[in-house]
Amino acid sequence: MRTEKKTDLTKFVKKAEALGVLGLKITQNGEQIAQWQCDEECRRNIYSASKSFTACAVGFAVQEGLISLDEKLTDAFSEDLPGEVGENLKKAVVRDLLTMCLGQEKASLMGAQRPLYQEDDWVKMALAIPFVYEPGTHFVYNNVGPYLAGILVQRRSGCDLVSYLTPRLFSHLGIRRPVWETDPLGNTFGAGGLFLTLSELHKFGLFCLQKGEWNGRQLLSPEWIEECSRQQTDAPYGYLFWTGKYHSYRADGKYSQLSIVFPDRQAVVSIVAECRKGEELMEAIYEEIYPQL
Repeated sequence: MRTEKKTDLTKFVKKAEALGVLGLKITQNGEQIAQWQCDEECRRNIYSASKSFTACAVGFAVQEGLISLDEKLTDAFSEDLPGEVGENLKKAVVRDLLTMCLGQEKASLMGAQRPLYQEDDWVKMALAIPFVYEPGTHFVYNNVGPYLAGILVQRRSGCDLVSYLTPRLFSHLGIRRPVWETDPLGNTFGAGGLFLTLSELHKFGLFCLQKGEWNGRQLLSPEWIEECSRQQTDAPYGYLFWTGKYHSYRADGKYSQLSIVFPDRQAVVSIVAECRKGEELMEAIYEEIYPQL
């Protein structure tokens, strides 16, 4: 175990060890103020925290004029539509892919489901799932939206998400080409499956805290980061980022792969873990770490 402490982590570490936390980094006002690890740092699956990277990919594509959030899905995916297009699918736009209010009733393309699908073309499969609700009216956590958002970036840019983000984001942050899960046709799966180290995930949180700026260069529009981190509906969710206590927002993956941004304290708290009690861990962060920032 290696610990670097400029803040008192004693109470948090006691809780964290019991909850399966493997590593923690805290940066405030540009200075790393705490680090704790009980395992070596290696690249791990960050699961749904990958979605926040896809949100930034969409932001870059919007910035470059490749995508409009107001474009109808029936236009963006005109070659992939089911035989009968329902009224709610006709109303859906690209923005609806980012808010978890797409209009479908149940979650699809989730981790335990993906190995079992017989179909190879997940785009057509996903669009054929009934749009039960009017887009924008019902929050349903669902991998279809971020997956299709990632597909659209790939189609408009002509390359996979890793290749797209490397010169725009990864290389600036010092992230050498990472592994990212693909669908059966070889498309990057924008809803999950990106592998990063704790330090790499933490850099992403710092990039978000700095509203798209890195080393003095504005890479991504600050307005885009603000939209991603702003609660978009009644649910605590922005554009593929969760929102939380103390005006925070976060990239959040299964088993608590977290990079939490606290703008009011100019701080980022990042964690990798094998935690099955995510809500308990979040409360420990709010109770034991935030008050010390």
